[in-house]
Order: sequence, then structure tokens, then C-alpha cells
Amino acid sequence: MARFPQDEFDSIPSDLERVGAHRAPRGKGRAWINVGLGILAAAVLVVAGLYGLSRLDPSFTIDLPDFSEDATVEVTASPLPVAEPVTDPSTVDTDPELSLSVLNGTETTGQQDVAADQLVASGWPDAVRARAAASDIETTTIYYWNADFEGLARGVAEALGVGTVVLSDAYQGAPITVLLGSDYDPSAG
Repeated sequence: MARFPQDEFDSIPSDLERVGAHRAPRGKGRAWINVGLGILAAAVLVVAGLYGLSRLDPSFTIDLPDFSEDATVEVTASPLPVAEPVTDPSTVDTDPELSLSVLNGTETTGQQDVAADQLVASGWPDAVRARAAASDIETTTIYYWNADFEGLARGVAEALGVGTVVLSDAYQGAPITVLLGSDYDPSAG
């Protein structure tokens, strides 16, 4: 190993005992100051965002609730429009080809084939047939994921003779998915 001659930087003063960086200890309330600054920054960003949104969209309003005792709320129920069931699928002009899925949610083997064959006999396209993940479904449900398919879903329910029609994005494999339950009776359709 090489040895170099001693110079003035090699000698360490004897009164120097500290090593490394030395910082003052943190104050007791420092953590709460950081939390307060974070909350303040979030509030400023929310207010700035709402102000910016109100400048971009003049119709944007924030309605604050009225908690006074004399405020009354009148709720009136209006029925939602229901699409007419499509009983003849050949009359429907669908942009993508109409596809159906029939899932068997019962313990009875082959119900999906019986229901799909029943739909084909009624003029519906041949459906993809499979078992559902659960086999204890009680109510047959026809799911459609786009409001444009409501009439078709109601027509499928009518062709099967059973089923509740539900708008849901739970089954997006086909525009209309039939989940057979124990209430499905092949002779009813």
C-alpha cells in the first residue's frame, strides 16, 4: 500500500470530538404543523378547482341544503318509460350482430341448452351457453347493458315465459345475458 507524507490536513485537533452532521432536535408541534399545512393546501386546491369549473361551465352550480325548519321537500314519483318487448327479433335492425348468452344458475344440468333452444325456436339467434358461477340462483334475470337493448331483453323474457329484466353492466360479454334461476320452467315459454 502506498504511503504518503504527512501534511497539515492529516492532523486532527484534539478538542474536536464530533463526527457527522448535527441538527437541532425537532420541535414538539412540528408534525401538527405539517398536517395543518396539508389540510390547508387541499382546501385551497378544492376551492380553486370549483372556481375554475364554474368559470369553464356557467351552468355549474353548487346547491347548499336548507336546514331551516320551514323547508319542506316534496317528492313525486313518476313512472319510468318501459320499452315494448320485441317478440320478433328479425324485425330489429341492430348495428352489431345481436348476440345472447344463457347462463345456468341452477342445480339442473343442461337448463342453459333447453332455454337457448327455446329462444332459437322463437326466432332469436343461437346463444352462447354456459354454467353460471353460482348454482343457487332463485329468480331468472335477463341482463342488458345498454338501454337500446331493453325491448330485446323484454322480448327474451317473454319468449322464455319468465324473468326480470335489469339494466346492468355485470355481464358485458353479450348485449343480453339470461341468468336462469330455479323459477325457470321450460314448459312455460
